[in-house]
Amino acid sequence: MKVGILIAVEQELKAFLSQGSEITEEEVSCRRVYHTVLGGHELFALCSGYGEIDAAAGTQLLITRYGCETVLNFGVAGALTRDLQVEDLFLVRKVCHYDFDISPIDPVEKHQYVDLPDRFIPVDERLLTLAKEVLPEFREIAVASGDRFVEEPEDKRRLAALGCGICDMEIAAIARTCFLNGVPCLSVKCISDTFDGTGADYAANVEKGARKAFAALRKILEQMKPLR
Repeated sequence: MKVGILIAVEQELKAFLSQGSEITEEEVSCRRVYHTVLGGHELFALCSGYGEIDAAAGTQLLITRYGCETVLNFGVAGALTRDLQVEDLFLVRKVCHYDFDISPIDPVEKHQYVDLPDRFIPVDERLLTLAKEVLPEFREIAVASGDRFVEEPEDKRRLAALGCGICDMEIAAIARTCFLNGVPCLSVKCISDTFDGTGADYAANVEKGARKAFAALRKILEQMKPLR
């Protein structure tokens, strides 16, 4: 199976590049795309850079140019509640794109897309079930995803009130793009900065957190339907 891996930043990309199998790369549309075979699957990994726009473009490139049948994501996230600690690992259950709001002009709630039943963009249920079988100790979580690094406690409380436990800057774009293309997606996240954490905490923990998240994603990948 052709599997795309959308990775946000270079610090997280290092976890993929150091995983041991032979990797080739090419430049396409100003992006570096990395190709390897792992767990019986043909993998295409792309580092999008920060933010929803670049993540959406990168996800679409993986689907359109490389024919990826599934898109996976791993990386770090910030905690929105005080009970979450650095290096806690989660399976993403659903995503709220908190920067999106058309409620003044359409009969939807804030952050809801008109083709979805509520404010949350889903991930693939089949992949999530498999992930829970492989990693039963992992908790599921909802993610608040938008185009800025969230540092202020007041902002974190506001996002937590939406029903989310962590925040990031890319998974809404990945999940939404996959939804529109009918392509399954799944994400594993590791906490890099706590409720009281800052950008400095993110910088200190991003590489270590990404390694843990990718190690978990690799276990899932190895149990997915193999390449024929």
